[in-house]
Amino acid sequence: MANRIITINRMYGSNGRLIGKALAERLDIPFYDKELITLASQENDIPLEELKKVDEKKANQWHLPIKDAMQMEPQYHFQPMNDVLFESQSKIIHDLAEKGDCIIAGRCADQILEGRCKSVFIFAPFERRVKNIMERIGREERSARSLVKKMDKRRRSYYEYFTDAKWLDMTHYDLCIDSSKFSEKHILDMLEAVYRDM
Repeated sequence: MANRIITINRMYGSNGRLIGKALAERLDIPFYDKELITLASQENDIPLEELKKVDEKKANQWHLPIKDAMQMEPQYHFQPMNDVLFESQSKIIHDLAEKGDCIIAGRCADQILEGRCKSVFIFAPFERRVKNIMERIGREERSARSLVKKMDKRRRSYYEYFTDAKWLDMTHYDLCIDSSKFSEKHILDMLEAVYRDM
C-alpha cells in the first residue's frame, strides 16, 4: 500500500502550520516544515543559517547572491542558493514519501508529490489572520498587517516560481478550508477523515 501523505499550503496567519502539527500528533506520524531545511543542511553540508536566509524564497532574477561565502564554493558558483535548497528539499520530500506516512507543510510539496498525496490549502480572511499574528507573536496591528501581506506575497511568489502553478488556484487542491469558520477540533476531524480514507 502506498504511504499516506498530506501536504498543507497555508496563508500566513491562517494557523495552517499549527493545524498540520496538531494533526501529525493526533495521527502519530511525522510532521515536516522547517525540519526540511535542517535535513537539507545535513545532506549538502551547507550551514543551516545560509539555507534559512533563502527558505521559501525565490532567487533574485537580477543577480546571483555571490556576496555570500557559500556561493563562492565551486559547486554553487553559478546556482542561486534558493535553487540549491529547492532541489535538495524536493529530493528529501520524495525520500520521506517513500519512507512512511507524514504531513508536509509548504515547500511546494503538493506539486513535488503530485498524484501521490492529498493536498490541503488552509486560508482565512485577512482581518482574522492579522488578529492571529498580533496574538501569536505580539505584533502591533500595523506591523502585523504588513507582515501578513509580505509573507503571503513571498509564499505565492516562491510557489509560482518553482511550480508554474497558481498558489491561490483552489482547483488544484484536494481540500480547501477556511480556518476561521471551524474550530481546530472540527478541522482536525475533517483532515483525519481524509487521511483514514486514503
